[in-house]
This record gives sequence, C-alpha cells and structure tokens, in this order.
Amino acid sequence: MKRVRLIINPSSGQEQAKEYAALAEEKLRSMFDRVDIQYTEKEDDATRFADEAARIGYDAVFAMGGDGTVDEVINGLAEHEVRPLFGFFPLGTVNDLGRALNLPLDPKEAIECISFDQIKPLDIGKINDRYFMDVVAIGTIPESINDVDPESKTKLGKFAYIFSGLKQLIKNESYDFLLKFDQTEVETTSSLILIGLTNSIGGFEQLLPKAQVDDGQFHLLYLKDQSMLDVIKSIPELYQGVETSSENVGYHTFKKGTIELTTATHLETNVDGDPGPALPVTLEIYPQHLQVFCGPEDQKVEK
Repeated sequence: MKRVRLIINPSSGQEQAKEYAALAEEKLRSMFDRVDIQYTEKEDDATRFADEAARIGYDAVFAMGGDGTVDEVINGLAEHEVRPLFGFFPLGTVNDLGRALNLPLDPKEAIECISFDQIKPLDIGKINDRYFMDVVAIGTIPESINDVDPESKTKLGKFAYIFSGLKQLIKNESYDFLLKFDQTEVETTSSLILIGLTNSIGGFEQLLPKAQVDDGQFHLLYLKDQSMLDVIKSIPELYQGVETSSENVGYHTFKKGTIELTTATHLETNVDGDPGPALPVTLEIYPQHLQVFCGPEDQKVEK
C-alpha cells in the first residue's frame, strides 16, 4: 500500500490552501492508496508532521504552502536515512524552488501536472543546524527584508521585498566579510552576499544561470561595493545573470564553508525569505539528498 501525507499551511497564499486542498487530495488519491492530511497551526508543525511520516515509512510527503512551509517539511525529512519522495504545491509569495523545478505557479496547474514520471534529485543546504532549499542572503538588503511584515508580503508579493530593499540600499552600508570555502579564503567589503542552490533568487530567474537543483554545489555571489556608484555598476551584470567574477561582482562555487564578519558587528542572515542565524555561519551542501516531484522538462511552464 502506497501512502502519502499532505501537509497544508492554511494561511498560505492569502488562505488559498483551503480552496485547493480538495483538489490536491483528489489528485493524490489517484496516485496513492492512502492519503492523510495534516494542517499546520503553529511554527514547526510541518517539520513535526514530515518527521513522523518519514519515521512511519510513508512513500511520499507533500507540502502545500509557501517557502517557509516547504523549508519546514524539508527539515523534517532531511535527517532520516530513508527519506520519502518529496513534493509541494506552491502557494507563497516568491516560490523560488517551484520556479527552478518548472512547476506552474498557478496552484491548480501545479496540482494537475504532478506525476511519477516527473521526479528528479534535489540538493539541499544546511546552515548551522537547519536545512534550506534555495538561498542564504546576507547584508544590507537581506537585513531589511527580515523587517517586511506578513501583511505587506500578502499585498505586494515579491515587490514588498524590492521596495524594502531599495529603501535600505540608499543607506549604502557595507560590511567586511571573511569567506572561507573549500580551499579558498576571500576578504571582501560588500553590501550583499547570496549563496544560492537554484537559478531563481527572490523570484528573479536566471540571476545564477549556472545553478541547477542537482549540481551538488552552492553558488556564491557578492557585490564588490564600497559606494552607491559601485552598486550601480553591478546592476547590468546582475540583470544579465552572473557566471564569473568581475570587477564589480564576485562569483564562486563551493560545497562547504563559513562566512564571518571581521568587525564586531551583529548581522543576521535571511534564509529562504525568513530571518536566519546571525554571523558567523557554517554552510554545507547535501547533494541530491531528496527525490522531488517537478514540472515538465520538455516545455516552458507559463508562470
């Protein structure tokens, strides 16, 4: 008997989860012998539900919600030696992983396209003691994003992050970092560091065009800026996508590393759109750690 657990965050996507729950259940019943549904009520419920499903031996676990719900489910699955198949129906503000996996961002279309014929390996990252699936952001803009309230996210979507980031960028505050990864050390002054697992960062696809969900490495991007003029110079490269280091932007790939400040400043990270741990942090890649349901590879999904 094939069993699947569907974990739903009822507050995601302007509470669209309630609207699509029945459709998702119907789809999963066409694929599995048994479907059980768990609704989250508080933080870490999704992690607990996913951990329980893995321990019991469920064949698959699906999440319905935003990036935060997806992250919680991944954290519930990652520590197990035998892990269920992983799937999700994106309902959140940005849905970077959904974009990277070519899943339609329309919930109904995403539900309809799920198939056992479309499964691929997925890398996940670990920052200190927590797993993540998309990006760690550090610096002036990520610090401001941590202050975006849930109501603004709901009303403005990814533009809430943009507006908040632009306001903070005007202050042009940079930090002195020491980056240690694999066999390399880099000292740099920067207002923005991104460590990505996918090509889509903050809803902007192709920012890291070389990044693939199963390539087994982090993609590190940072601005080399000490003034607003330096930031302006980097914009064309960011828009086109960063594949190599240049005068304005640094780019490296790595599997394990640390990021720390060289001055006595408190600075928090942003992990997959939510506040993360303060520096220093340790990062490690877990290559192809999960098997994930994805969208069709042979056509461009309308997003």
